[in-house]
Amino acid sequence: MPGVSARGLSQEERRQLAVNLTRVLSLYRSILDAYIIEFFTDSLWGILPCSWQEALDGLNPPQLATLLLGMPGDGEVVRYRSVWPLTLLALKSTAYALAFNRTPGFQTPSEFLENPSQSSRLTASFRKHIRPKKQHEIQRLGKLVKKLSDLTGCTQVVDVGSGQGHLSRFMSLGLGLKVKSIEGDQRLVERAQHLDQELLQALEKEEKRNPQMVQIGSRCSPHHVVQWVDPRTLCEELLLPLEDSPQGGARLLLTGLHACGDLSVALLRHFSCCPEVEALASVGCCYMKLSDPGGYPLSQWVATLPGYELSYRLREGACHALEEYAQRLQKAGPGLRTHCYRAALETVIRHAQPKLRRPGVQGIPRVHELKIEEYVQRGLQRVGLDPQLPLNLAALRAHQSQENRVVAFFSLALLLAPLVETLILLDRLLYLQEQGFHSELLPIFSPELSPRNLVLVATKGPLGQAFSVLESEDS
Repeated sequence: MPGVSARGLSQEERRQLAVNLTRVLSLYRSILDAYIIEFFTDSLWGILPCSWQEALDGLNPPQLATLLLGMPGDGEVVRYRSVWPLTLLALKSTAYALAFNRTPGFQTPSEFLENPSQSSRLTASFRKHIRPKKQHEIQRLGKLVKKLSDLTGCTQVVDVGSGQGHLSRFMSLGLGLKVKSIEGDQRLVERAQHLDQELLQALEKEEKRNPQMVQIGSRCSPHHVVQWVDPRTLCEELLLPLEDSPQGGARLLLTGLHACGDLSVALLRHFSCCPEVEALASVGCCYMKLSDPGGYPLSQWVATLPGYELSYRLREGACHALEEYAQRLQKAGPGLRTHCYRAALETVIRHAQPKLRRPGVQGIPRVHELKIEEYVQRGLQRVGLDPQLPLNLAALRAHQSQENRVVAFFSLALLLAPLVETLILLDRLLYLQEQGFHSELLPIFSPELSPRNLVLVATKGPLGQAFSVLESEDS
């Protein structure tokens, strides 16, 4: 998907992009603020201009992927069946033009060509217990952190929100970095320590089988710490050097792989406030969990712009996977009807209990195999209502006949969602720039595998041409 490169923008260009984004988001806020499960209760189709309705009505899912989202299938020729209104074409062009480009700048053969569950860029020992998505993420981010550490002279990496320690383990035992691993969940830390020992044993066996195997530096497991990081205060544990750090104090590099909500903000604040932190490499996620206020906006510039506010719904929408949904549209599988069924269920819930709005409905398995009335009955039971309530089958069938409209509206909102993520990340760049630091955003993961794929790289001093090293990929 085309877009604006986040790399190398001047402060003035970043500020102007923020202005443009807030204007566009204000213009289309009615679409972005809408909940798809209220498609029928709130007559969401009716909020679209009539000319848009005519253009989108009747489009099947593959046509929506191709014409609206701009993601045609392999070898597919883009052909409009009718003349689209200029306002809809303008929306499509604007959504493409203002969102950060999330396609990595390097093209390499897929690491999963030989085996879809095993990255060819990790040895078997480092792949064990790790899903393909996480394999892809840890090897890409880990190698970027290693290069950034070398460029900035850092002596210690701090992995914040480390979970089961997959990234920390790869950086320490695979890349030879000194790593402190901070995680607030005791159970995850215990699991990480168990996996550390398991990997060490596996590596020792490999060395005995293959004495010629090259070892990267001294083999040392991550140092794990159980610690919650409060985004409102500085965490002393995060800043403490490891026992074997050189005299004069450690030079720290902070990293977080999909640091959730305010945890990404905490990393930014520690970087900007603490002289011992020299560099940062952070991939954020879960924008809907950002504190309001406190987590957004961070920059003085964005806080002054009209329409800068981002509701929970907008921030939640920014976490959806555009590329993955486009692939689902191209396949046109029956699973796409879930939103339509849930929206129909909402009408029944409102009729039975008017004050009950958008209740959480625990996953109903194999939705695509159910008749709409069967889905509604199971949904009613899950929200504590009588599943035997009399149903208006004619109304449910009428809702089901609008499945493609529901999919079209959701696709329209999804087209705009990357603009919200762009504004949130742009605000972080501007915040760091206002503090006098150097920062860039790089698309580091394949967006099809890992939708939140932009890593924020920040340093206390300019890297200049050396920054290009971070954009290249090892062969």
